[in-house]
This record gives sequence, C-alpha cells and structure tokens, in this order.
Amino acid sequence: MSISETRTELLAERASRLIRDGFRGFLVEFGDLSRQAAVRFARAEWAEGQEDARSRLETYPAAVSHVVARVRELYGDASQDLRLWRRTKALFAVLLDDEENPELARTFFSSVSRRVFGTIGIDPEIEFVLETSALAGAEDDPRAYRSYACPDMLAPVVRQILEDYRFPVDYADLDGDARLVAGEVASYLQAVIGVDQVDAFETLVPVFYRSKGAYIIGRIRSGNQTIPFVLPLRHAEGGVAVDAVLLSSSEVSILFSFTRSYFQVDAPCARSLIAFLKSIIPLKSVAELYINLGFDKHGKAELFLGLRRHLESSGSRFEFAAGEVGMVMIVLTLPYYDMVFKIIRDRFAYPKSATREKVRRCYRMVYEADRVGRLVEAQPFESLRFPRSLFRREVLAELEQEAGHAVTFDGDDVVLEHLYMERKVTPLNLYVQQADQIAARRALVDYGDAIKELSAANIFPGDFLLKNFGVTRHGRVVFYDYDELCLVTECTFRRIPPPRTVEDELSPEPWFVADEFDIFPEEFHKFLELTSPMLEVFRRHHGDLFDLPFWRGIQERLRAGEIVDVFPYPSARRFQRTPGGLEDEA
Repeated sequence: MSISETRTELLAERASRLIRDGFRGFLVEFGDLSRQAAVRFARAEWAEGQEDARSRLETYPAAVSHVVARVRELYGDASQDLRLWRRTKALFAVLLDDEENPELARTFFSSVSRRVFGTIGIDPEIEFVLETSALAGAEDDPRAYRSYACPDMLAPVVRQILEDYRFPVDYADLDGDARLVAGEVASYLQAVIGVDQVDAFETLVPVFYRSKGAYIIGRIRSGNQTIPFVLPLRHAEGGVAVDAVLLSSSEVSILFSFTRSYFQVDAPCARSLIAFLKSIIPLKSVAELYINLGFDKHGKAELFLGLRRHLESSGSRFEFAAGEVGMVMIVLTLPYYDMVFKIIRDRFAYPKSATREKVRRCYRMVYEADRVGRLVEAQPFESLRFPRSLFRREVLAELEQEAGHAVTFDGDDVVLEHLYMERKVTPLNLYVQQADQIAARRALVDYGDAIKELSAANIFPGDFLLKNFGVTRHGRVVFYDYDELCLVTECTFRRIPPPRTVEDELSPEPWFVADEFDIFPEEFHKFLELTSPMLEVFRRHHGDLFDLPFWRGIQERLRAGEIVDVFPYPSARRFQRTPGGLEDEA
C-alpha cells in the first residue's frame, strides 16, 4: 500500500520514537534485574538470583514482541511498506545521538524490522547491518573505572579498594584479605615481570555477579605493563570474603568463558566495559564479551560480522566438522574458523528417539541453565542466506537429503532456516587418541570433573560417550551434545537386578524393564571405550560415578534446594576452602 509523503513522515517519526522508547524500556527492565543481583548476593538468596537471571533472558524478546505489535498497529496495512521503513530507519539513526548504547539500539531496531518482514538473509534497507565491530575506535572511558594510585605499600590500597565495594554484609576479615591479596600480587609481579612495583590499580565501577559469586574486575598498571586484577568474593563464615585473586589473562578468560552463564552487571554503557575487558583479555572476542554481559542479541550480530569477514577474506567453503558423524545434528565448519554450525536432521538414526522439538527444548535448557563452565554456548540463528558456491558438493547433498525442515534451496542460494553456532573444540575421543599420555590422562580426570560439576548444577548429560565431550584451548573438558540432556532430579538411579535364570544371564537383551529416565551407573564404564590402563586412571579418580550413593546424594542435595559451589578457578587459587563446594580445576 502506497501512502503520501506527509503521511510517511508522520508515521516514520512516530514509529522511530516508539522503537527507541521500546529499546529504552528494555534497558530499564534489563538493568533493574541486573542490579537486583547485588541484593541477592547480600542476602545469600541464591535460588532467587537464578530465577532473576532466567527472567532477564526474557526481557529482550518480550520487548521486541511488544514493539512489533505496536508498530503493526501504528502502520496498519502499510506495515511492510519499504519506503516507510527506510524513512523510519533514517529517523531512528538520528535519535541515536542521545544514546549511550547506540550499537545495542541498532540491533534492537533490526530485531523489530526482521520480525515484521520475516526477513531472510540481510536487507540493509530496513535493518542496520554491522560493518565494523562496535568496539572499533572505542577509547578508554575513565568514567567506567576507579583508579587507585599506589606509590608505596600494596595492602592499604587493596583495603581501600575493598572498602569502596562495600556490601550490606560486612567483610569477614577486611585487613586479612587485603594482606593476602597484596602478597599474591607482589609475588606474581616479581615472578612475571621482575618487579613488584604497582603504579595504579584500576577497577570497573560495577561489580559482576554470577551464581553465588561476586567479582571486582580490574587491572594493574606497572610501567608499560597491564596485568589483570580480579577479586572473586564469596559468602563465608562471618561475612563476605575475598576467595582468590586472578592475575593472568588465561584465568580471567576462563572466568568469561563461552561455557559459562551470563554475568549480572549494571552496564549503563556496555561498550565502555567491554573496551576495559579487552585490555586484560585481548584474545577474547568482542562478540563473546557482549554475550557474557547478557547482550546476546548484539553478540550474535558481532558473531555474524566475524563470519562474513572470514568468508570474504578466506575463500573457504562449508565442510563437515571433524569427529564422528552425528545421528541428530549435521555439523559443519570452515577451515581456519573457530566456530561450528549445527543443523538438526529431519530423522534420527536408531537408537535415538528424540524429536526435533525436544532437541530444541534441550538447547533452550542449556541457554537458561547455570552452565558451570562445562556446557558450550549454542547461539541460535534463523533465516540465513548463503550462495551455494560456499558449500562443498557433499555438504549440499547431505543438507538436501537430511535437513529439509531446516534448509531450503532458492535458486543459487542456500537458506538455513535454523542452526546453532558454537565454538569449536576438539572432540574428547580424538584428543585422547592424539595427545601424549600425560595430557590424555589429565583430560580423562577433567572429564569426570565435568560430569560431577554438571550434576551439581542439576544437569545429566544423558550420553557419556567421549565423542559428545570436547577439549577447549585451555585444556578444559566441556559437553556439547544436548539431545539427551535432562535434569538429575528427573532421573531414577537404579542397580541392575540380578538375572532370574541362566537364560537371562546369557541373553543379549535386558531381562528387566527400564523406563526412559531409569539410569544404571554401573554400566557407565561401557560408554567410555577406554583401554584398561586409561579406565583404571578414570576409576581411581572418579570411581564413585559408577555407584548409586554419589548420584542419590546429589539428588538429595538438589531436592533440598542446595546450590552447590562450582568455582571458576583452580582450588589452588583459593584463599580458603568452603565445605560442601565442588572446586573447578580450571
């Protein structure tokens, strides 16, 4: 429907402000829930904090849905008038001069327009297409952090830092924590750069919260060196305590890993926080940092920008990822690219009994769960369009035969209706075969740790095969195959009943009835496919995984409402030990 220029201008002006106001409303609700984390931490309201984190995930889609409905009502029959939307986009861009987070606002606008039009691929006329990273040209923002000159003794300065991050609950031992931190900093600097002189500490103004932890995120200036400085805080007997001090980029990178849940942090200007974080973890992608702060939709825009740049510069084509062929997913990758692309098959080979809808629910469960550093983040993408020439011939054949629900062919283009993008890791079964014996044994021990930490978060992998786990560049074992995922509290852990007859004992088929959620821990060793020496290594460290008491004990703790500690740094880095916690050997 064509409308007059005057009418176009009036509608576009109203719609641009309506979308801008919807974006601001989202930020208010998102910020309120982020700030609530400080209250939850002070009161040790862990279950309520987890519920807030889940609620915060819904703020963006709810805001977009609300704005889409209002725009459609405003535009009426002209809701898909391109001329009107082009003008709306232009006026919206002008409004961004007053925004602290213009990159987030542009992504919000694009979410609205894509929903209204059902856009396939990219339409730069009616959406903002990211051409350069939001961080490009970003300068250090002194408003984002506090600076503490340190001309002499470290401990008094560390004490002042802690004083400036006071909670309604007192510190258990402020002076003692300050001395511990100062001692660690001095020792680390002497070992790494040869001097223990600190010119200044700089710490981001907002505290970062996740699960039962609070984190003061900062850096140390020493000469021309910049060193990370992160203080994890925990509740301890008598009040809040500094649990550790993290001083290496590797440790802080693991804290911000793609296998962890989003931080709750009050971020009036997200870009300023991310610019600071990049100064201490430079190898962490901008996309991953936006996602870590809970701005996952803009993080996806940054991810897609990276994909486009790789495709344009490398001339590579989509190919099958390394590892065994999946029965549920077609897994693709690109040479020299650190992501994989997972597309749900139309039909699953026996013995898989899941449906496509159930698989998507499992991936949603991962999105909402406390991932405790052991579940790979899977970002869903819809309606992507690529030239056929970007796919190898065998990949096109597989997509056509096995993924008709998720893939369509439009002339010379391939339209991927739905896929998940994940960070690439080395499948554990391949790693164990290829690594030296010491590294392989270390990975197997960490594999058992991963299972235990997932169970503490009420997550049962369902399938313990090594091919469903992977090893990150930091050497950590993570899980990435989610089609059989369920809650530990849903499972019934049983012993295999003894055979009733000789025929039962010799039968290749089970002689007993098992329901969907019946689990027999004594059978787990069959899925490991390890040589006897390697199996013995695993049993020595994690033999309790084959017994009922471990699993029933975890269930009792979970059903009692306990939220078990899983620390995102090694136990050796902790200043004190918290009884009942699981230590994450990062």
